[in-house]
Amino acid sequence: MPKESVFTLKLESDLRRAFVMTARANDRPASQVVRELMREYIDRYRLVGEYAAFLGVKVERARAQVATGRYAAAADVEARFSRQRAAARDGGGAA
Repeated sequence: MPKESVFTLKLESDLRRAFVMTARANDRPASQVVRELMREYIDRYRLVGEYAAFLGVKVERARAQVATGRYAAAADVEARFSRQRAAARDGGGAA
């Protein structure tokens, strides 16, 4: 991919020196490492945003189910899965 932009940033001299030395020690240009870090940062927050959207949909569905009475009480769910766990332990499969 052609490089068409210049990105200027201010940082501490010690940080720059350590970064450049570490990149050189790994036979990598510092600019390549910075590009990789930027891509990783973008990907991480893209995933965070996607998860937030996914979670928002789940919450809205759950709220709609509660509003219409289409849900199970926690005690009922626990009782059901307790029976299933017991059946699995006893070798009987799901109840």
